[in-house]
Order: sequence, then C-alpha cells, then structure tokens
Amino acid sequence: MLIVGLGNPGPDYEKTRHNIGFMVIDELIARHNASKLSSSNFEGELYKFQNHFLLKPLTFMNLSGNSVVKVKNFYKIEDVVVIHDDLDLPFGALRFKKGGGHGGHNGLKSLDEMIGKEYVRVRMGIGKPAYRGEVVSYVLSAFSLENEKCLDEVINNAADAVEYLTKHSLEGTRCKYSKRAIEC
Repeated sequence: MLIVGLGNPGPDYEKTRHNIGFMVIDELIARHNASKLSSSNFEGELYKFQNHFLLKPLTFMNLSGNSVVKVKNFYKIEDVVVIHDDLDLPFGALRFKKGGGHGGHNGLKSLDEMIGKEYVRVRMGIGKPAYRGEVVSYVLSAFSLENEKCLDEVINNAADAVEYLTKHSLEGTRCKYSKRAIEC
C-alpha cells in the first residue's frame, strides 16, 4: 500500500492547514521507525515500514500527482491512500471514501489526472474561512490557537485510522474512525 500525505515542502508551509497530510505521515514515520528510501527520482520523501510505503510529495500541492505516479509505477503499487485537508468538513472531522471528485482541491485534481480517481481518501476537516475569497490564505495559514490545542489528537486519530486501514476494510475503518468534529 502507498500512503500519501498531501502538503507543501519547506518551513514556510510546515505548520499550515494545507500540510495536515504531511503531519500524519510524519506521525506514522515516527511510530513505525520507517526507513527512508532513496527518492531523488520520485520528487518526494519516501519511507517504508513492513510492506507499506509512506510518501510526502515535494512537488508542491498542485503537482502532487507527479510524485505519486512515479512511486506507484516504479513499485507496481495498486492500493493508494491519500491523506488530505478538507475545507468542507469542520476541524477535527475525519471521513473516508474511495473515488469521487476533487472538490476544488488542487492536490486531488493533480492525483486524479495522473493516477485516476479510484484511490482511498482520508479527508481531514480543517474548517473553512468566513469568506470564499479567503480560501488560499486560509489553507496556507497556521491553525488557530484553539485548533492548535487539539491538533495532536486529530493527527493521532488519523494515524490510528490509517494503521487500521492497512489491515482492515475501508468500510470497517469508516465505521470505527469516522468523526463529525472534535471538541477542543
């Protein structure tokens, strides 16, 4: 299984809402003491634990599919799980689905173009800005102080869910780990 966390590389983006996928991958790397693989050809940071790969594309969000397709094709991986931020869900909500549209998310749009739409999505709620015109600045900004208090819990819950998904069905994972939101 290839488990991808979406985000943007570099310290300017490290703690932003758009990088919550990277944060979950970092948690999984730490939990499993995952081995870093040589990944210069993959345009991303690639790790492995057991028979699973963890990927943080370093292509910036809008070109995430470029990195994913290279790893997927090189290792002949069928099952892809993508962890990403979702504006349509309140902070702390966690949802799972296979396939579907990109909903305006440029990282998902890139993936859809490069590998098709039939991958599992771990949708992590980040809430939405007050005005539609603020979406870009919102996703590229840090979490609020209130959200920051619960961020570790949200990341750990998503990491638990992904670990469960590596051994169980999508439906089983959905039943056990879906959350509407989190109380901070």
